Amino acid sequence: MYERYQGHLQHQLADIEAAGLFKKERILVTAQGPEIRTDAGKDVLNFCANNYLGFSNNPQLIEAAKKALDSHGYGMSSVRFICGTTDLHKELEKAISDFFGMEDTILYAAAFDANGGVFEPLLTDEDAIISDTLNHASIIDGVRLCKAQRFRYSNADMEDLEDQLQQAQPCRFRLIVTDGVFSMDGNVTPLDKIKELADKYDALIMVDESHSAGVIGKTGRGTTEHFNLRGQVEIITGTLGKAFGGAIGGFTTGKKEIIGMLRQRSRPYLFSNSIPPAIAAAGIEAFKIMTGSTELLDRLHVNRSYFVEQMTKIGYKIKPTQSGICAVMLGDAQLSQDMASRLLEEGIYVIGFYFPVVPKGEARIRVQLSAAHTPEQLRKVVAAFEKVGKDLGIIS
Repeated sequence: MYERYQGHLQHQLADIEAAGLFKKERILVTAQGPEIRTDAGKDVLNFCANNYLGFSNNPQLIEAAKKALDSHGYGMSSVRFICGTTDLHKELEKAISDFFGMEDTILYAAAFDANGGVFEPLLTDEDAIISDTLNHASIIDGVRLCKAQRFRYSNADMEDLEDQLQQAQPCRFRLIVTDGVFSMDGNVTPLDKIKELADKYDALIMVDESHSAGVIGKTGRGTTEHFNLRGQVEIITGTLGKAFGGAIGGFTTGKKEIIGMLRQRSRPYLFSNSIPPAIAAAGIEAFKIMTGSTELLDRLHVNRSYFVEQMTKIGYKIKPTQSGICAVMLGDAQLSQDMASRLLEEGIYVIGFYFPVVPKGEARIRVQLSAAHTPEQLRKVVAAFEKVGKDLGIIS
């Protein structure tokens, strides 16, 4: 059987490559940071990591992880409810709850698991999930695992959301689900308007803060802080794999009864190993740093504002953003790959995104800014975009 199936896969892979949609992995041989080295021996400036605060190689986080290795060992070899819970796991859960102003928190191996495991334990076919069309793939997959009725509204379109809420009124419970910051565009969800509609139509709210926690809000506490709604939504999911250190691990934080039910019924929690103690310890340190100062957050926003201003000035179209994500719009999938390759030759590491990751005709280079980027590095990336853009006829 495999010979025939192999031919089928080879044909599909060839079609993907012919369409300019084949994803190739580049290999790093250094720590994650604003400047990295590939296995080709080339030093490049990194503008495509989710390392928003520069925590991925932060000395304080590394030291916390080292100490935990000595005190708590390498791994847990167990799920949480058997013998996989340490004092570090509980301390991190409390730190997350306090940071977001929520009642309790549950840790997962990844944010994908947090979103995959949140819906099915809480909702049945009597209930409704109303989801933004640009929500992350993990939310989409989590919704598929749940028997609740599904409604979708156009990205950040409050008229459409209201229409879907009206249609969902016969359902027992209604849950509105949205990304805090949408990962491909960088736009912030209009959570204040969502809260008004949730109150009007008696609905719960869940926000995935993976790209907004540590980035949005006066002190980096995400979209609930940004819209003065801290503690006023029922569920927040997020990750330790972006702003808070870039390693691994996800979480759901929210009302204590919701978290209590997830501890009893959420399959990714019940059937996956605990995150390593070293990851928990580094996460605790990240939240301490964020709670103590906004210096890194402020620097991130200065860097983003400079990049957007300079790129717009030389002729590029960038989607409106208040986050660390800047979508440089190109349209054509092959052009996005060609441009990423040419930029790599100029010492700039970025990736082209295209269908099915983004809609057809909306290919782009997603540039991600970090607090760790220096003014000189920002000048270099803008200069490289200007050179390559002129060479490819994208700007004049």
